[in-house]
Amino acid sequence: MTNPIADPLVEVPDTDVASRLVHIDATPEGVATVTLNRAFRRNAFNAELIAALHEAFETLQGAEGVRVVFLRGAGGTFSAGADLEWMREAIDRTEADNRDDAMLLARMLKSLWDIPALTVALVEGGAFGGGAGLAAACDLAVATADAKFSFSEVRLGLIAATISPYVVAAVGPRNARGLFATGKIFDADQAEKLGLITEVVADAAALDAARDAIAEGMMACGPEAVAESKKLVDDVAYRPVDEVMDETARRIARTRVSPEGQEGVRAFLEKRKPSWAV
Repeated sequence: MTNPIADPLVEVPDTDVASRLVHIDATPEGVATVTLNRAFRRNAFNAELIAALHEAFETLQGAEGVRVVFLRGAGGTFSAGADLEWMREAIDRTEADNRDDAMLLARMLKSLWDIPALTVALVEGGAFGGGAGLAAACDLAVATADAKFSFSEVRLGLIAATISPYVVAAVGPRNARGLFATGKIFDADQAEKLGLITEVVADAAALDAARDAIAEGMMACGPEAVAESKKLVDDVAYRPVDEVMDETARRIARTRVSPEGQEGVRAFLEKRKPSWAV
């Protein structure tokens, strides 16, 4: 890839950071792929990569026509977590400076979480620390059978703080306590059992096939309905049913009379594809 974007559907500012550290490819159908491009550092996070990812995710939030976003690492590794040089610099910083630095990662993860399209992590090699958190912040995560995972911060005397909301949401509080407290390395099968990974495939070729199948499936889904479905989960999670009944009734009523809802139901009754289906 010589260009940060393969199609004019999604526009990414052609900054050195964006084009060098993160590539975005998009198809006319609205399939976007964000690639972490620090393979020489196993796609480990530093301030520049975090900033480039934040920029890419914010661009995708507002990009018209994006139906699904895939996230992967170049060179056969998803992400090794924090870069050693970046960590070394943190030693000499004040607590206030470290807080500001951590907020950059927190905002980047939130910008990924807030993308209205379906987000899917494609994990090969390793996903450690913040890299595993990045996978947890996606709606789905598919991993090759040989992928390894760890929340290893505790082995450095640190904690998995900024990624914790997404990991806890994915694996639950008890599993998160055990994973964060031990820092153990675990495989893709265990990651799937815990809920961190939603599907395990044999190898890189099977990962590409899974990507294609997910992308094809998303073409049958109404883009506005996808965004509203993601928001619905955020708004009702862990709230009493009695507290959300009226709101859920209002939301389904609103979608039934929306242009997309009307088109989808009419297409079903008329046995044809809806206007958004490719």
